[in-house]
Amino acid sequence: MIYFDNSATTNPKPMSVVYAANTGMKNYSFNSGRGGYNQSVLTSQKIFSVREKLSSLTSYAPENIAFTLNCTMALNMAIKGSVKRGDHIIISSVEHNAVSRPVEALRKKGIITYDVAPISYDPDVTVNSFRKLIKNNTRLIVCTNASNVFGGIIPVDKIANLCKNNGIRLIVDGAQTVGMLDVSGTNADILCSAGHKGLYGPMGTGFMAVGENIAIETIIEGGTGSSSLNLNQPDFLPDRFESGTLNNSGIIGLGAGIDFVMKKGIKNIYHKELTHIQHLYNELKNDDNVVLYTPYPEKNIFVPILSFNYKDYPSEKTANLLAEKGIALRAGLHCAPLAHKYYGTDERGTVRISPSVFTTDKECEIFLNTLKKL
Repeated sequence: MIYFDNSATTNPKPMSVVYAANTGMKNYSFNSGRGGYNQSVLTSQKIFSVREKLSSLTSYAPENIAFTLNCTMALNMAIKGSVKRGDHIIISSVEHNAVSRPVEALRKKGIITYDVAPISYDPDVTVNSFRKLIKNNTRLIVCTNASNVFGGIIPVDKIANLCKNNGIRLIVDGAQTVGMLDVSGTNADILCSAGHKGLYGPMGTGFMAVGENIAIETIIEGGTGSSSLNLNQPDFLPDRFESGTLNNSGIIGLGAGIDFVMKKGIKNIYHKELTHIQHLYNELKNDDNVVLYTPYPEKNIFVPILSFNYKDYPSEKTANLLAEKGIALRAGLHCAPLAHKYYGTDERGTVRISPSVFTTDKECEIFLNTLKKL
């Protein structure tokens, strides 16, 4: 199989990740921090070492990084824990359902109102779109760092400055950029991301990184192994957001994924994958049967994601025909209906290509040659 669905989940996983996850299951199947015996202490230290790796990657304090099952869970915790009745939220026009559905659910319950800011390939225009929507009760801006459908990068660092100047909290969805871009300067109050995408970790891993002095209400309470006599959830991180048993093997595998990414070099990974996308874009642009929806994917303007359609086929038909030839791509709405409505592709969807560090030039040529014969 030639795999081009890496923006959903990277595949294959590095063997170091497979080995680490297996080691976690074998040697660290103990509740970290909840026992005085040596194995529990060692497990706690191992888990904390992964927090430190994420801290080096994101610039958030290690103790302020809470592990979650995925980015969706992290975003739900961050969004729902940040607002109160009467607040106003602004999101972007390309948000994933991991953002738009929680926000819409809050609106339907009468808790908040929200507006959608149209994005642009011009960073200043994008920031101004958010600025125009700010109200007296705007409490929160939630924004993806890059579109999971069309690949455009959103200037979250500039939006962070806008938020700070107006006393607004910023939550960033880093699912498509952590491990792909340097996110240490996003300056978001809360950064959420998956572990199984650009960090090459196991599925069932994610995290929420919280800035200093950011108060968040809980949406899940339970056992943490700390302050157990108190019926209230702990008020300190990461315990406040880590009720129940952690996914130790997944987290340890994630640590190996971070090591893999850092050894390869984030800039090198980005360059390799974007080079593939740029080549594919140029080839597809010359095919009269192909419809493209974005400008040429320039460096620092796009992440390595490309959406297209072929002939008059529904996107699912194109993907199914390619799947029959052993080429795996994602078709449809990609859990991001706002993005498709904004680009005018909500009825047809798109076929999405997203390479990984393991993608080869030969695989790209096989895809191009196969597409021409559909």
